[in-house]
Amino acid sequence: MDPHVLTRIAEALERLAPPPPGPPDLSGADAFVWQPGTGRLVPVPRVARVGIALLHGVERQKRILLDNTLRFARGLPANNAMLWGARGMGKSSLVKAAHAAANDATPGCLALIEIHREDIRTLPDLLNALRAHARRCLILCDDLSFEREDADYKALKSVLDGGIEGRPANVLFYATSNRRHLMPRDMIENERATAINPSEATEEKVSLSDRFGLWIGFHNCG
Repeated sequence: MDPHVLTRIAEALERLAPPPPGPPDLSGADAFVWQPGTGRLVPVPRVARVGIALLHGVERQKRILLDNTLRFARGLPANNAMLWGARGMGKSSLVKAAHAAANDATPGCLALIEIHREDIRTLPDLLNALRAHARRCLILCDDLSFEREDADYKALKSVLDGGIEGRPANVLFYATSNRRHLMPRDMIENERATAINPSEATEEKVSLSDRFGLWIGFHNCG
């Protein structure tokens, strides 16, 4: 076949092929929900939250998380954070309130992105989509925990470690959980009882929570 004909066919196929996806558009809102099936960030016009001044009984936790969030919004070093403890004590409310406080101080500086627990294995895809974006992003996974035979915790641990590429400088990860080590205690105890080297088995299970620079505990109040 004539080489010129082959060239024209190749050029036609390139025109028909969809262009590679660019970085997500984060200009339309301050909060988004990650949909891994379509690779889209769906804008949230109105976030269900309360003002940070309305959260009482968690003053120490509020101070720590707000300071960390504001540092990140200003481009300063900040830590991934895990908020763990008693239910109903305002863990996720505090994250959303801290995000709002950062944007009140500097409008539009910080995007809040929610990733659902069942989509946590797609977190590397989300990070890659955000890596080339200029806006700073706070990723929230609410009510994070893992059960027996659940290997997703290894994917999350790898992401928090950073791998070769490292965690994007414009991304911070917050998680809330009722479990300090993100796994039920009986699962950890069973690993210790049945493993050849009990200490190594236990360390493998609890090492995920060690990847968070901040552990913020919430306890029942009167």
